[in-house]
Amino acid sequence: MVHAQFDPTARQQLAIQAVEAKTRKDLSWQQLADATGLSVAFVTAALLGQHPLPKEAAEAVAGLLGLDEDAVLLLQTIPLRGSIPGGIPTDPTIYRFYEMLQVYGTTLKALVHEQFGDGIISAINFKLDVKKVEDPEGGHRAVITMDGKYLPTKPF
Repeated sequence: MVHAQFDPTARQQLAIQAVEAKTRKDLSWQQLADATGLSVAFVTAALLGQHPLPKEAAEAVAGLLGLDEDAVLLLQTIPLRGSIPGGIPTDPTIYRFYEMLQVYGTTLKALVHEQFGDGIISAINFKLDVKKVEDPEGGHRAVITMDGKYLPTKPF
C-alpha cells in the first residue's frame, strides 16, 4: 500500500541521519545512486526528503548507510515536498538559484509560452542533471539541465 506524509518532520530527521551516515562512511551521492540504478539527482532528492524511493532502492541505500527498517519504510512514503522554508533563502548556493529565477523567471515563462502555449513544465515528470565542465576562460562552469514534461492548460 502507498502511504503519504502530512508532516515533514520525520523525513527531515531521516535526511539528517542519512547525510550524517553518508559523511561518516565517506560515500558520495553518486555511490548511493549507483546502488539503486536510479539517477543521482533523484536519489539525492529522495534522501533529502523530496521523493519516495522504490522498495529495492530504499533497501539498497539504507544498507549502505546503516539505516534501520523503519528508515527503509519511511524512505518509501510520499513526502510533503518543499525543502525551502518561507522567505528568501539565505544559503548562498540556493539564493543564487532564487536570484536566477528572479532575473530570468519572466524570460523563461515568456519563451516557454511562446513555444508551447499556455501550460507548465512538470516537476514530477522531470529529469535533472548537473555537470562540471571546464570554462575556456579558466576555472569551471556548472551545466544544469532541467528537463520537464510540458503540460498544457486545458479549458474546462
